[in-house]
Amino acid sequence: MNWEQLLSLKRFGDIEKRLRKDQDNTRLGFEVDYDRIIFSDSFRSLQDKTQVIPRSKTDFVHTRLTHSMEVSVVARSLGRIVGNHLLKKYPELNEKGYQFNDFGAIVAAAALAHDIGNPPFGHSGENAIGEYFNSGNGKKYKSLLKPKQWQDLIDFEGNAMGFKILTESRTGIEGGLRLSYATLGAFTKYPKESLPKKPSKNISEKKFGVLQSEKEFFLDMAEELGLQPTNKKYTSFSRHPLAFLVEASDDICYTIIDFEDGINLGLVSEDYALEYLINLVRDSIDTKKYHRLQYKKDRISYLRALAIGNLINEAARVFIENEAEILEGNFHRSLLDKSKYEAQINDILKLSVEKIYKNKDVVEKEIAGYQILADLLDAFVPAIENTYQNKASGYEKLIFSLLPENYKEPKDSTYDRIMQACSFVSGLSDGYAIQLHKKINGIDLS
Repeated sequence: MNWEQLLSLKRFGDIEKRLRKDQDNTRLGFEVDYDRIIFSDSFRSLQDKTQVIPRSKTDFVHTRLTHSMEVSVVARSLGRIVGNHLLKKYPELNEKGYQFNDFGAIVAAAALAHDIGNPPFGHSGENAIGEYFNSGNGKKYKSLLKPKQWQDLIDFEGNAMGFKILTESRTGIEGGLRLSYATLGAFTKYPKESLPKKPSKNISEKKFGVLQSEKEFFLDMAEELGLQPTNKKYTSFSRHPLAFLVEASDDICYTIIDFEDGINLGLVSEDYALEYLINLVRDSIDTKKYHRLQYKKDRISYLRALAIGNLINEAARVFIENEAEILEGNFHRSLLDKSKYEAQINDILKLSVEKIYKNKDVVEKEIAGYQILADLLDAFVPAIENTYQNKASGYEKLIFSLLPENYKEPKDSTYDRIMQACSFVSGLSDGYAIQLHKKINGIDLS
């Protein structure tokens, strides 16, 4: 892989090549990507989607929206640090007009969108949709689908749905948000289709990121960016190098900020916080400043800021030291897995699982999410499928009428129609999913 190709400004449908040196520096193409994401309906719905604590009544717990914005801020800094190094290493990029801010803009935009395909109720929402098809009422559709299409459903993956949201064409809008291929490449953490599914130590093959419905678009993007195929029989490629920075930014934020949420909610004691966070900031903490802070929230915020700063610099260091290997497609771990803080990060994550992610309130609301999503799929999948086969019942016609217009567009196959229902349900906010579930079950008619 080479950096000039990886920094492609191409967008879906482009005929002429976009050159960096011809860009208007007051509003770069990569910055346009950021703007298009932040103004999209799908991004807006993240304001009411669970990050860790479902449906929290407090004002300081993070939603998917605030989490995504914070990941984007971290990613921008990380991208700029790396970009500054790469421009010195590859001076020909300067000659083509590239600047260190370009790297920051690409990674920031990709990070802003990194959770855009996640369904309601956190990661349990992904499992709920997958289980609906694997062991619930949705399993009746298996005989109608090809193996890869079926795998897309039973292993429902928010990353793959995110790629669909960003790129899916619909009437009057070709190529979705029409983001640059560089940003889409950096967004794609798992550049492979759902099959084959096999154990792998390669972090890029941990999950899948491409649905069969977007496979053709993905292959065009991969060719433009010069991503390296890793399997001749299946759609599987090496990561875009900047995807490692997006992943690291997410890892930094959910490790530190989810932990901070747990502390502020009283799920993790301040004593634990001090012990665990100080291990990350021993070399940078100003103890006099720390002890002048009167309130717990201020002390934790100070430690959080230092920890994030240290981890940004550490992730940048690991990337720069391994850049040649990453560019060759031979780097198969996350950046933080090779950091000097790996043990401290794992300690925080272990405590977070015990005290936060498995907290009774979290688990109870995840259980409710399973039932809500299964019931919604039970309503909308047959409504869409039977409407286009002209055999919908009166009830199914009414359910179909509830769909937004862009989800009523005719689809050619059962797979595409099922995926249409999944896209609608996964795009719901937590609150609207609950409200819609009540209405179609006759619980709340207000």
